[in-house]
Amino acid sequence: MLSAAEQRATEGIVDLIDNRSPLLTPTGRASLAITGFLLLILVPVLNLGVSSGSALHIPDYLIPLFGKYACYALLALSLDLVWGYVGILSLGHGAFFALGGYAFGMYLMRSIGDRGVYGNSLLPDFMVFLNWKELPWYWYGFDSLWFAVLMALAVPALLAFVFGWFAFRSRITGVYLSIITQAMTFALMLAFFRNEMGFGGNNGLTDFKDILGFDLQARETRVGLYILSVLAVGGSFLMCRFIVTSKLGRLLPAIRDAESRVRFLGYSVAHCKLFVFVVSAILAGLAGALYVPQVGIINPSEFSPAHSIEIAVWVAVGGRGTLYGPILGAVLVNIMKTYFTGAVPDVWLFYLGSMFILVTLFFPKGIVGLFETKADVPKKLLSVEAHNHA
Repeated sequence: MLSAAEQRATEGIVDLIDNRSPLLTPTGRASLAITGFLLLILVPVLNLGVSSGSALHIPDYLIPLFGKYACYALLALSLDLVWGYVGILSLGHGAFFALGGYAFGMYLMRSIGDRGVYGNSLLPDFMVFLNWKELPWYWYGFDSLWFAVLMALAVPALLAFVFGWFAFRSRITGVYLSIITQAMTFALMLAFFRNEMGFGGNNGLTDFKDILGFDLQARETRVGLYILSVLAVGGSFLMCRFIVTSKLGRLLPAIRDAESRVRFLGYSVAHCKLFVFVVSAILAGLAGALYVPQVGIINPSEFSPAHSIEIAVWVAVGGRGTLYGPILGAVLVNIMKTYFTGAVPDVWLFYLGSMFILVTLFFPKGIVGLFETKADVPKKLLSVEAHNHA
């Protein structure tokens, strides 16, 4: 039999799950519209429609840089979905990002054809250099854009499904799960460094020429990729917002803060975690696919555990459990990183590290915590947590 306190706590979880929030508040819709106008219309116009001599002109080199920031924002959003709302601190999200990038990079390599250094219409240059005689079977199909996009989403999703199936059914949580995810991405990094894997080894995939016949160095192509990246962030934000405001989404914070009680109520905690983890991996893979043509390279360093830790820093700086906070955090941190590497190249890591420490000490809820007056978690859920400690 449950005590009176436990009964009230359980009823609080049920009320929380049944309570649905609107997809966007009026303020949220206005903010989204203004941001969309600035990023999707104003930035391209100031780059393509304003002469280079004007003070309002946005230089060409900034467009792929903005596109890269958008990809990082999407990557941070994907991690916030599992960490901020379910409490799964994945330190292996760089693996999903890199797999999506490699899948699209393989398409870009196949698109080069006989324009490579060795003029081989079938084998990429690095395979010719390593004396490969034929194309590996897992490269088949990557001469098609739709297949490459499908693989950029499906491969991270499959890895997340297999990993999550065993981890969540075994009820691995907390720091143990974080360590396992970090081991996963480290193992993939070591594998992709090997030349015999057929992914370019240490150098990775690079020297891309075009996409669907459009020159990747052309201004219009760069602007098009930038717009696609911004649209991907906006669409993914709305999708994540839809998930977290649905009945399933209202269950996620309860799993995060009172998992045993949610399991007691008859919900399949493992299946809920698995669904969100797979969706998060798909978003990370999409970010990687958009990142590669704008940056021009993908190599095993994207699998490094340090990269995955950096993603978590973006989320923490912006404010986890808010969706828009990690987007702001990813953009801000990378802008500061770009500035410091140019202004103080010898000591930029110290400046960046100091900023992280200050945010952690003085702004534990992240940047967005400075502007929020209401707690993210409903009071009833807080009461559940209080009963857990009682």
